Amino acid sequence: MRLYAAVAVSAFRRHATYRMATAAGVFTNTVFGFILAYTFTALWDERPHLGGYDQAQALAFVWVSQALLATAALMGGGFEAELQERIRTGDIAIDLYRPADLQLWWLAADLGRAAFQLLGRGVVPLAAGALCFQLALPSSPLRWLAFLLAVSLGLLVSFALRYLVGLCSFWLLDGSGVNVMSTLLGVFCSGMLLPLTVFPGAFGATVRLLPWASVLQVPLDILLGRHTGPALAGALAFQAVWAVALLALGRLIQARATRKVVVQGG
Repeated sequence: MRLYAAVAVSAFRRHATYRMATAAGVFTNTVFGFILAYTFTALWDERPHLGGYDQAQALAFVWVSQALLATAALMGGGFEAELQERIRTGDIAIDLYRPADLQLWWLAADLGRAAFQLLGRGVVPLAAGALCFQLALPSSPLRWLAFLLAVSLGLLVSFALRYLVGLCSFWLLDGSGVNVMSTLLGVFCSGMLLPLTVFPGAFGATVRLLPWASVLQVPLDILLGRHTGPALAGALAFQAVWAVALLALGRLIQARATRKVVVQGG
């Protein structure tokens, strides 16, 4: 485990070196936060309890979402493009010779990246939103601890989904189409554009059962107090089941892919 801890620390330091990119990301998240916040304000003025949220809860949803956007790599910026490039060029063969598990190596690196993005790009936009709007943020430390646990499980689900996307390059010459589809699904089905509780009927019920809901919707509902007691345990179990299932699927596909590594380039 010391090896993977060192990989995570190295990834944290690596992303910390890109200070201008981090500053630009903070600025972008904050600007989009204001755009979404004013859009949600207008929408909730017309529908005060849309999706089961009041306006302060909806605004908290916006700003915490912006704080988690880069952390969960919902719009790219994760490891999957690098993994795909290593598969395409054949450098993945070097990775397979390492005395380390391939999936755990990339997981450790992605968690290090996520930790930096949460601190580097998450704190400032949330603070800006809290200063300019009335946000329904909890005062209970236990609620925040439950939220952080949910965020951790959501990061595992996010990694597992993106790892599957990266592994597609063992069979595809160009993974850009899969990457675009993954981004669209991640943004729409996670609740980034609108809380998933807004969607009505069978469609809403279905999208809330998909793994992307674990990444954003579930942690935010826990933060906003919509899951307490047995419902909180059920929400965390929902995330854990998706994390285990998708990580196991990733290991299965990885084992099948690495039985015969095909170098597609060079």
